[in-house]
Formats: sequence, C-alpha cells, structure tokens
Amino acid sequence: MKPRRDQHPGRPAGESGGLARALSKLGYCSRSQARALIQAGRVRVNGVPRRDPEWRVNLERDRLQVDEQAVRGEAKVYLMLNKPRGLVTTAADEQGRETVFECLAGKGLPFVAPVGRLDKASEGLLLLTNDTAWAARITAPESHLDKTYHVQVDCLADEDLARRIQAGAEAEGELLAARRVSVLRHGTRNSWLEIVLDEGKNRHIRRLLAALGVGVMRLVRVTIGPLPLGDLAKGQFRHLTSSEVRDLAG
Repeated sequence: MKPRRDQHPGRPAGESGGLARALSKLGYCSRSQARALIQAGRVRVNGVPRRDPEWRVNLERDRLQVDEQAVRGEAKVYLMLNKPRGLVTTAADEQGRETVFECLAGKGLPFVAPVGRLDKASEGLLLLTNDTAWAARITAPESHLDKTYHVQVDCLADEDLARRIQAGAEAEGELLAARRVSVLRHGTRNSWLEIVLDEGKNRHIRRLLAALGVGVMRLVRVTIGPLPLGDLAKGQFRHLTSSEVRDLAG
C-alpha cells in the first residue's frame, strides 16, 4: 500500500507535524507568515518545493529551506515587554495597525510570538518567546497562572462594587468573574482597582465591568504569576532570567 502523501514511509505519525507549524516552532516566523511563504512556493522540504502548509515533516530528519536557505532552530529567547497602549498583539495586522513588534525592531532578535494577548487599548506586561512548548504550558487553562491588573474605572468604586466584580456577571452568555478584587485609590470622579484573574477569556475584564455598568479608562497588567512588571519603561523589553523562565512554567 502506498503511504498517504502526508506521511513518510516507516515513520511514526506522532513524530511529525505540519510544515507551517514547523517553521513557527523553529522560530523562523509566525504560522500565518509561514503559510504565505509555503503557498508562494518559497519553502522546500528535502530539496522539493511544497505548497501545502499541512505537509507533514519531522524536524529531526527533514531539511527545511526558505528561498533555498536552510532553516535551523534558533536559540530559545524569553522576553518581557511593557506594552504601550495603541499597539496590537500580533505579528502582522491585516488592517495595517502598529504592532508590539515595533518595540523589538532592529534589536537582532529571532522571531518571537506573544504568549497570550493584551488588546489594543490595554497596557503592561506581555511575554514573548520562540519556545512554543513553554508558551503552551503558561497559557494552558489548567496552569491557573494568576494575572494581576490595575484598572482605572469611571466611577467611585467601593467594597460593594469590588465584591460584585469578584462574584462575576454574565456577558454574552458567558459567566465572567475575578479571583480577587480590591480598591487601590480614588480620584475625584474615578478609581483604581486591582483585579486578579486566574483565567484569560477574550477582553475578560472589560466585558465583566461593562456587564456591571462600569467603564474602563485604563487597564494595565502588572504581574503574570510570580513575575512583576516592575520599573520596566513603557515600550521597552528585557530578557527573562533562567529562574524567571523556570518559575513561570511551574
């Protein structure tokens, strides 16, 4: 029997993965960028052009090339960035908006991908890496890695509001809640809250507060697990230490 075109003879299926995913895993580019390169005929596997992003490859045995240049795995890189407001958390934006990669340009880094997201209007601590297995451990729902946010709201918050936010509310048919909520300080017409989540649903805090009739003026992520944003300047990044990498992955 002939092998299927997405398998190699004599090779266990579990050892292989899709070509676009392999290029991303090697730290060459994002998966969407890899798909575009493959479909343009610029990627070869063992010297043969392949235009199928799902073509099965084995990184231990197959030779990958882009524009006839060998693709090899990059050294693992782990970064923390203080994301400014107004940047989108993606490698390439179809609307042409500025992305967080503006902060990394010209720094001689291999391709890295964001670990999770912060929406365009949000600020603060964002992790980036080319270690896909490490990123998956951090973002896995069962990790329950606490994330702490400082949130400026358009009202004078009190302990009753903090309790209601923590208890949660339904938004678009989904129950959203917080692990802990406390009032940090008051202005004349607004307040700052500290909100801790152990899960990260899409626009979680903004949707939760909107369901309670509260508007968000600023939203800043200040910690992920044991890692604080600290005094890292806005728009700047730094490499994580080996102990920080280990502690985040549990």
